[in-house]
Order: sequence, then C-alpha cells, then structure tokens
Amino acid sequence: MDRKPLQVVYYPHPTLRHKSKPIKRVDADLQRIIREMFALMYASNGIGLAANQVDLPLRLFVVNLAASPNEGEELVFLNPVLSQPKGNEESEEGCLSLPQLYGPVRRPKQITVHAYNLRGEEIRATLDGMLSRVVQHELDHLDGVLFTDRMKATALAEAQPVLDEFEREFNYRRERGEVPSDAQIAQQLQRWEEKYC
Repeated sequence: MDRKPLQVVYYPHPTLRHKSKPIKRVDADLQRIIREMFALMYASNGIGLAANQVDLPLRLFVVNLAASPNEGEELVFLNPVLSQPKGNEESEEGCLSLPQLYGPVRRPKQITVHAYNLRGEEIRATLDGMLSRVVQHELDHLDGVLFTDRMKATALAEAQPVLDEFEREFNYRRERGEVPSDAQIAQQLQRWEEKYC
C-alpha cells in the first residue's frame, strides 16, 4: 500500500474522533510506521503519540517519558486494555494534536494495562505517576476521545477560543485542498483497517 510520510494531524481532523480497531497482524511496514511515530513524537518534543494522531485507525500508541531517542525507554502498546483504576488526581495535560493548549484533567491515579509489544509479547503492568496518565491519555485517543473532552466546563470555556482557532485553520487548509474530504479520509481509514484489523 503506497503511503505518504506520517504527519501529526490537528484538531478537528476526523481521524481524531475515529474509534480504532484492534490490530491482527504485525509486518515490516507496521514496524516502520512505529519507528516513524517515535521520530515524529521526538520532533515535537512529545512523550506519547497514538495512531489516530498520525491518521491511522489502529489500536496502538508509543510512549517515551524522556521525549528523546537517546534517553528513557521506548514503549509500544498494541491493543491496550485498561482495568483496575484506583484513586484520582488532577493534573495539566497537553496534546501534539492540540499544540500549545493545556488544561487540567482528572484521571485515576493508578491503572493496570494489558497490551502486546511489537514482538507479540504480552505486557501486563500496574502503572502510576506520569506513565499512568500518559497511557490513559493515549488510550483515550484510540477511542476518539481528546483530553479537552475530560476538562471541566469552566476550563473548557477558557480553552474554547483556541479550539475555535484550530477549527478555522483546519477549514482554511481544507478549502485550499491541503486536507482531504471526510469521505476520502473514511476511505483511507478503511483501507488501513482491511490491511491490519
């Protein structure tokens, strides 16, 4: 399947609202995609990146809390499922698909994640701290949920002018032919699902 280099898509791109499908196969192309996702994440100084954010409908995300290819640990989560949430805490979050926008989000303090890595090995871990928050944020992406959806009404109202600006920019780019139509995006997502899901 011919493909363009991956790019981070920005709100309100339709793929950000697409519920991803589980991956049934891993091949060399998917491994290249994951390497590309890490490179894009580092280029944006990010610590997590979900497939939806690069216009792919696949249940996978990558994480490296160090935000650097030479530091920290590169983690790949395929078909992740979360369970056993404990406690809760509020902390500021941001997102590479909503650059320069930050807001307070309340999430469980601790969660258990069950997923697979690129070698098909099972991952089962209880997470807390920043890694717990990042994994929850990225899993939300796979379900078409953005961190702004979890902000309280007052915080969201403060963020609304920035969201409106993202929408204006998106519509402008679409009018110029830089962003495909919803129908073209849906067709492309279906092709990816047929290949991997």
